[in-house]
Amino acid sequence: MSLSLYNTATRSVDTFKAITPGKVGIYLCGATVQAEPHIGHIRSGVNFDILRRWLIHSGYKVTFIRNVTDIDDKILHKAVHENAPWWAVAMKYERAFTDAYRALNVMPPTYEPRATGHITQMISLMERLVERGYAYAPGNGDLYLEVRKLASYLTLSGQKLDDLLPAGDADDSVKRDPRDFALWKSSKPGEPSWPTPWGDGRPGWHLECSAMAHAYLGEEFDIHGGGLDLIFPHHENEIAQSQAAGYGFARVWMHNAWVTASGEKMSKSLGNSLVVREILKRVRGIELRWYLGSAHYRSMLEFSFEALEESATSFRRIEGFLHRAKEHGEVHVLISDEFKSAMDDDLAVPTALALLSGWLRSGNSAITDGNFTAVVEEASKIRGALNVLGCDPFDSAFDADKSSDSSSQKEVLDGLIAGLLQEREEARARKDFAAADRIRDRISTLGITIEDTASGPRWSIS
Repeated sequence: MSLSLYNTATRSVDTFKAITPGKVGIYLCGATVQAEPHIGHIRSGVNFDILRRWLIHSGYKVTFIRNVTDIDDKILHKAVHENAPWWAVAMKYERAFTDAYRALNVMPPTYEPRATGHITQMISLMERLVERGYAYAPGNGDLYLEVRKLASYLTLSGQKLDDLLPAGDADDSVKRDPRDFALWKSSKPGEPSWPTPWGDGRPGWHLECSAMAHAYLGEEFDIHGGGLDLIFPHHENEIAQSQAAGYGFARVWMHNAWVTASGEKMSKSLGNSLVVREILKRVRGIELRWYLGSAHYRSMLEFSFEALEESATSFRRIEGFLHRAKEHGEVHVLISDEFKSAMDDDLAVPTALALLSGWLRSGNSAITDGNFTAVVEEASKIRGALNVLGCDPFDSAFDADKSSDSSSQKEVLDGLIAGLLQEREEARARKDFAAADRIRDRISTLGITIEDTASGPRWSIS
């Protein structure tokens, strides 16, 4: 079975065929760095990281571009609110995103271009649009794309032009059509600006992605990704200005669904944002990644702390099994045919996790039966799946987790329980089985399960 992916543009799951055999170019819309990342932001990073890892495993050389929008109305507003330079605000929150990606083992992009570093490419694109008759300057320093000249406009979202509200990004009175959108915005007093043939100003949000995608991936590339909320207007407008320039642009459009809370899209405006930094005080990075990556990327993920804790507990069981299996042999990264079929079917992670649950049950049964060859085999398939999902507990990327407060607490608990287990062993050695049972019961009241093995007793949280 070859890889198939859902293409928003065709509204179907299509067989993926790279433009250049063996190579894949991906552009993912990254952060507008105006606040700390919440888990809705980071879900996109995790979902497309899984795609990237699967493509790499499948033998592709992947060029992965994830941009940073470091100039925007929201950033300028936040700079006023924080009484700080706009560039300092942008850098502060860019670092917060970088920290969050790193904590969740999201691979660094091949290139991570900033909007402010690509003004030259944006000006070149605008000049091309003017020359081809698709962009116009009303004389106030702005530049707009004339959307009615594009027969293909809105094919991604399936909307009708006459049903749209005005773009709302500038004074409609100077536009040929209120739905025309700004490529370039004239500067206001005190705002950052760059010189262009039409006047000093700054880029419109949509322009930057088209310019950077073209700069790093060429006139046509394989996959463009982002959240569902970007389909319109952002991705529609990227397509419009890129195709107006004569570029093929993206062949496949992929969109991840939202993280919701009480049925609402997670966003700062709703007041139900959950900042990654705060959530990582409750669970480890590997556990948060496991939770965010467990649903299919096109399915909504309804967040609750109860669901997060339940997910983390389930992952710890898997992690515990892998560590037990490692005592009986080397646990390799093994990709099974069943797992490959699931991932090739539009990254069907829930199907893959059902397989993983089966391997875990078989592996635990093999431990009980003393069949340690089977234990290692099942563990290797589990580790293969976790490696692709970015949740391999043996990955050094999660070393920071091991030195976290929760790990320190576990070390203390290890010491306390080790002392009790030593007392129990001494009681058993002198054949005082009643005392040994009382110690075991004391440990059980703490929510700890004791397993007697050939290499000695082992404990785990029930």
